[in-house]
Amino acid sequence: MIGSALVRSPSVAPADPFPPLRPRQPRHSLRQRILFATPEMADFLKTGGLGEVAAALPRALRQHYDVRILIPGYRQVVERYADIPVVAHLPGRDGLPPSALGLVETGDGLPVYVLLNADLYDRAGSPYGNQDGDFDDNDLRFGRLSLAAVELAQGADPDWTADLLHLNDWQTALAPAYLAWQGLRVPTILTVHNLAYQGLFPRENLGRLGVPENAFHIDGVEFYGKLSFLKAGLFYASHVTTVSDTYAHEITTPEFGCGLEGLLSTRARQGRLAGILNGIDEIWDPRTDPHLATAFEADDWKGKRANADAVRQRFGLGVSRGPLFAIVSRLVHQKGVDLTLAAAETIVAEGGQLVVTGQGEPRFENAFLDLARRHPGAVGVRIGFDETDAHRMFAGSDFLLMPSRFEPCGLAQMYAQRFGSLPIAHRTGGLADTVEDGVTGFLFGEASLRGLAGAVRRALDTFGSKRQLNIMRRTAMARTFGWDKAAERYSSLYARTMGNGEVVRFRAA
Repeated sequence: MIGSALVRSPSVAPADPFPPLRPRQPRHSLRQRILFATPEMADFLKTGGLGEVAAALPRALRQHYDVRILIPGYRQVVERYADIPVVAHLPGRDGLPPSALGLVETGDGLPVYVLLNADLYDRAGSPYGNQDGDFDDNDLRFGRLSLAAVELAQGADPDWTADLLHLNDWQTALAPAYLAWQGLRVPTILTVHNLAYQGLFPRENLGRLGVPENAFHIDGVEFYGKLSFLKAGLFYASHVTTVSDTYAHEITTPEFGCGLEGLLSTRARQGRLAGILNGIDEIWDPRTDPHLATAFEADDWKGKRANADAVRQRFGLGVSRGPLFAIVSRLVHQKGVDLTLAAAETIVAEGGQLVVTGQGEPRFENAFLDLARRHPGAVGVRIGFDETDAHRMFAGSDFLLMPSRFEPCGLAQMYAQRFGSLPIAHRTGGLADTVEDGVTGFLFGEASLRGLAGAVRRALDTFGSKRQLNIMRRTAMARTFGWDKAAERYSSLYARTMGNGEVVRFRAA
C-alpha cells in the first residue's frame, strides 16, 4: 500500500500547524501524470454514467499514463477500507475546512486519493443529497474537492504531482479557476457529462469559497446573478470536452445550451471544445456476462429467449410470443418517460409487453405503477435498480425505449445493442452517434409522442419479419464500444493541452 501514516475512519486533519504545500516538482517518471477528479466512481458508488466513466476511462488510460483518481471520502468509500494511509494534511482556506488526503488502491491496483473530512462527506444518501433534497453546503463540499485537485497539482503529495488535471462536471469545475486566481499554469481539461447540472449558488457564498469579488463577472463565474461552478470551469479550463460529438455541437445552440451557449460557442471557435464518445465496460458481453440467466451469442436466439423468460417471470408477465420492450432509466422528464407512458398503450394493444426498472420523480414512478395495475401480465414495473435485473432486461428484451429529450452520451443504448436489443431512441446527443437508424435500432427526429409512436410502429413491423429482425440483431451485437477509441482521443488532447508528449495508440484490452 502506498502512503504514510494510517488513520481509521478519519474525519479531518489534525490541528495547526499544517505543513506548507510544496512547489511543483520536476517529474522523475517518463509517464505523464494525470489526476482524474470526480464526484463519483462506480467502484464505490454511482448515480449515473459519470460513475461508470470514472471507473473505466482511467483504467484504459493507464496503459500509457500514470493516472490517479481523486474522490470525496463518502461513507461508502471510507467503509471499504479498514485503514486509509494519509499522505497529506490540507490546510483550511477561507470557509473551506482543513482535510486529510488519503491514498488507497482498488483491487486491480488503481491509485485513488480520498479527500477525508467526515463533516463534509460522511452522510447517508447520495453524493449530492437525501430525501429532503440537495445538501445545503454542496458548495463547500465540492469547492473543497476542487481545491484538493489544485493542491495535488502543487505538490501536496510529496511523492506524486499531477501534470494535468482531468476534471468532471460542476463538482470539480472550480479547480481551473483556483489555479488561475493563484497565477498557476497547470493544464486542465473539464469534461461536461450533463450541462443541465451547473452547481449554482448565491453570490453571498463567494467569500467562504475563496472566490475573488472581481471574478463575479460575465467573464468569470457569474451566471444570471449567481455563482456557477460549471461556468467557472468552462471559462478557465484549458479545454472542454463533452461525451459525444453531437452533444458538443448541440450545447452551442439555445435549445441545448442551458444559457451557456454563447461561452460554449466561443470555446468551439477557439478549438477548445470537443466531443469524445464514452465507451462501455467489457462485462457487457452476452457470451460471458455472469448476471444472465443463460449466456448466448449472435444467432443463439434460444439463449436470448431464455433471458426473456426469466425477465417475464421476474416482472410477473404472462407467457407471450409478442415483442418485449424494456425501459432501464432514471424516471425523469429528461428521459422522455412521459412519452413512453403514452406509447405504452399502443404497445400493449399490439400484443407487446413492457418491463420498467428505475427510479426518479414520484409522479412518474406512480404513473408506471398505475400502468402495471391497469395491464396485469403485460406491464411489469420495479421501482429502484438491481444490476442483475438490468443485465437480463438488456439480454431478454427485443427493444429498448430511450426517447430522451436530450442525452449527452447515454450508455444503455450501447449495452442493449451488445445484447441484441434494438434501441428506439430520439435522434439526439450520444443516441444519434451510437444507433444506426434501421440498421441497429430506430431513431426518430421529433421528441414527441408522434415521433416515438412512429418509431415504435417501425419496430413492431420489423418484429413481424423474423429475417429482418435477426439481421438487425446480429448487426447490433457486432458493434464494439470499447474504451480504446476514447482513450486515444484523450491522449491526443492531453498532448495538445500540455504542449508536449506523444500521442499514443491504445489497444482494446
